[in-house]
Formats: sequence, structure tokens, C-alpha cells
Amino acid sequence: MRRYLEALEANKPRRGRKRSPESVKKRLATIETEIADADPLKRVHLVQERADLQEALEATESNVDLAKLEKDFVRSAAPYSQRKGITYSTWREVGVPAAVLEKAGITRSS
Repeated sequence: MRRYLEALEANKPRRGRKRSPESVKKRLATIETEIADADPLKRVHLVQERADLQEALEATESNVDLAKLEKDFVRSAAPYSQRKGITYSTWREVGVPAAVLEKAGITRSS
């Protein structure tokens, strides 16, 4: 359950223009040249941006088999939901697609 939800969170669509790995790498290179001449406050912002971009780059390079995680989720979600009292609307609120819940046998009325 946890791995599927983490994968959904990591792969959910973000607002704004999508960044390609190439554009992230280009910005990282630019930051490295800017840091040397930046004033202390600007340096703080650049270091944080660098950390954020490195994290984003690692996330795009990690190969998560979302289909396998979804299959495992579908297999165990209904019994887990029943045992823990988790409703359809709760799953939807945390980002589980309606189609996946339908495959799992979790309905609005269950």
C-alpha cells in the first residue's frame, strides 16, 4: 500500500511547465557558475535551488514500476480498506484514481 501511494505522490502531475532532465542539468550547471560570485543571501537561495533540482532529477531517473505497484494495490486494497475502515473518498483524496479503486472492488457505497 505504502509503496503505491508513495509512487503516486512522486509521479503526480505538477502545475506549470514540465522540466526535462536536460533542462534541469543545464540549470544545475548555471547555478554552479553563479554560486561563486553570489552574495551570501543569493548563495543560500542557489544552494537550496540546487538541492531541489538534484532531488527532482533523481526522481525522474528512478524507474518505478507503477503498473506492478498498482497490481499489488488492487489485490490488497479491498481487504485492507475493510480492516482499517478506509473509505472510497479517503483513497480518492490521497490521489488513488477512481479506475484503480474500481479494479480493486472499492466503490463509493462500500
